[in-house]
Amino acid sequence: MVRPKIRFGVCLPQHGAEWAEVLATAKLCERLGYDSLWAVDHVFSIPEPSESIFEGWTEIAALAAATERITLGHLVLCLGYRHPSLLAKMAATLDHISGGRFILGLGCGWHEQEALAYGLPFPPVHKRLKQLDEGLQLIQAMWKDSPASFFGEQVHIEEAWCEPKPLGQIPILIGGGGEKVLLRLVAEHAQIWNNLGLAQAELPHKVEVLKRHCDKIDRDFSEIEISQQTTAAIGATEAEGRRAREAILAELPFLGGGEDWVIAGTPAQCIERIEKTVAAGATTLILSFGRKPPHESLELFAEQVLPAFR
Repeated sequence: MVRPKIRFGVCLPQHGAEWAEVLATAKLCERLGYDSLWAVDHVFSIPEPSESIFEGWTEIAALAAATERITLGHLVLCLGYRHPSLLAKMAATLDHISGGRFILGLGCGWHEQEALAYGLPFPPVHKRLKQLDEGLQLIQAMWKDSPASFFGEQVHIEEAWCEPKPLGQIPILIGGGGEKVLLRLVAEHAQIWNNLGLAQAELPHKVEVLKRHCDKIDRDFSEIEISQQTTAAIGATEAEGRRAREAILAELPFLGGGEDWVIAGTPAQCIERIEKTVAAGATTLILSFGRKPPHESLELFAEQVLPAFR
């Protein structure tokens, strides 16, 4: 059996982390051959807001200067936290810092308590989706035109400059699973769609919905990379794999898609679970090995699982 080449990303430490461990994890993942590194866009730790958490944009920007090969992105930025005109400029700058290794991951946000605590507006979901649609159009206009103007119902700019322009086409990732609107926005604007971890079992169905949206606008579905957020845990033996599986299910039960989907166990069991996710439609897996990823787990996974998909 010839397995398809699958990309593997790793979620970075942020919750209760020290910068030294973030940097060490990033450099290790790059050395081991992982494809990408990801940070979340939260200023509250979840589920306990009082616990420490690094701000995601700052973390990724610092790593852009501290790494050389690995791709960097956010899973995902809440558009309402930064005006899209400013975000377009920030993304173009980070694209230069990283040498073209940046992915702009966007969503409409969900954490109302966090937004309101920081004095940020949190309108109803239909309005946030409209803001996401217009924000994506505005950002792409600024990357293309000099100066750029855009007049929408939710956001607007008039002769806004974005110089220097991005080095090339910054890939846009949209995260979420809304079938009527969000997946339509993926078809219209994105190069990557990321399915929520908790919705992993729904991946085959949502892929078909996305295909239908692509068909309606004559978009080539094969142009879109399908990314699946999930959890991972690995052990060299059956006993170690079982303990690792139990630990990740206890720590992040909402990210793995349930016991039938979490990528966990021995290397052979992890490969089997990945094959199931790939068969469901994923071409990229973004893995959380826990909020403080054990380096020995990252190493074992890279040495005995990644080669099966390369």
